[in-house]
Amino acid sequence: MERLRVAGGKVLLTDSTFEQTDLLLEGGMIARVGTHAAPGAVLDARGLLVLPGIVDIHGDAFERQLQPRPGVGFPADVALVDTEAQLLANGITTAFHGVTLSWEPGLRSLDIWRGLLDALEEGSWVCDMRVHLRWEAFNLDALEVALDDIAAGRVHLLAFNDHTPAILERLADSVTGAKFSDRAGMNLTEFRKLAERIAAAQDRVPAGLERIGAAARDAGIPMASHDDATIAMRDDFRARGARICEFPMEKAVGEAARAAGDWVVMGCPNVARGGSHLGWASAATLVEAGTCTVLSSDYYYPAMMRAAFTLVGRGKLDLPQAWALITANPAAAAGLADRGSIAQGRRADIVLVDPLKPRVIATIAGGKLAHLTSAGAARLYRA
Repeated sequence: MERLRVAGGKVLLTDSTFEQTDLLLEGGMIARVGTHAAPGAVLDARGLLVLPGIVDIHGDAFERQLQPRPGVGFPADVALVDTEAQLLANGITTAFHGVTLSWEPGLRSLDIWRGLLDALEEGSWVCDMRVHLRWEAFNLDALEVALDDIAAGRVHLLAFNDHTPAILERLADSVTGAKFSDRAGMNLTEFRKLAERIAAAQDRVPAGLERIGAAARDAGIPMASHDDATIAMRDDFRARGARICEFPMEKAVGEAARAAGDWVVMGCPNVARGGSHLGWASAATLVEAGTCTVLSSDYYYPAMMRAAFTLVGRGKLDLPQAWALITANPAAAAGLADRGSIAQGRRADIVLVDPLKPRVIATIAGGKLAHLTSAGAARLYRA
């Protein structure tokens, strides 16, 4: 479908106002904003909100398609087909898959990393699916692979992760530890031995972080740090070029990051559920205070749109402000200047939303009608 007119909807414009008007989409771009009677396919958007497609800067829900149960795996190409369908059904037109490259066998292993990147490159996708490398600091055995993939342009965002100390602590408890060993497909005793061997390389970790940070800087890709526990930790990663602060563990860390001009990312499930499942800071409160500037799916794609409308319902943000948290702001943080808002010349990533539910009626990604409900299909005709 080369040309599509989205007609008569309530369009969110770049000045954060709504206007009932048309959009003409051609060649994957927004060719015109304004009433236009061009012949071709028409999607009747009357009574619907016409919003920018959602940009998910950090999501790992795809892992459940790769491994729906501990030790039960499916090929990456199969997992990604279902993942893309979920993304588009939830209005997500750009998705950074948070792929953890860890020393752990199984779900977060080097083999899964290679298989997922290969499947992304070999497949034909409508959703713009990108790679957010969650680099585990102690995974020094895979460092050269990560460096090569960054240099080859296969990585679009780098995040510094260090879950090894927390894993070691939790392995002391057999019940909690089993969650990690099961994910890795190992028995708990062998997994403990592996974790202890990995932790013994602690003195080599700083040099590894410096090398991968330098590779990301050379490639010009954005960088983030994950689960910053202290202001000093955030300052250290900022010095390496990481201007995105993901899931700060303390309110003060997020405030300091924002004061320094960093993007601060929290999870949409935190907002939609009314709080963090880990007992951390309330994302909604941090958004309303101006500390959190980006919301991501984290581990649940349907939470993104729900979080935006939840914030509106709390009464301190209007819809344009709330929607920017999942569109314009993550696009800017990721360096994607061609999306995140509706304007002539921008990428045609659009989501049509029933404001009464709210629910997605149609998703247009790169100008292609990528998801359409039965209610949406009844609105499609040819002029």
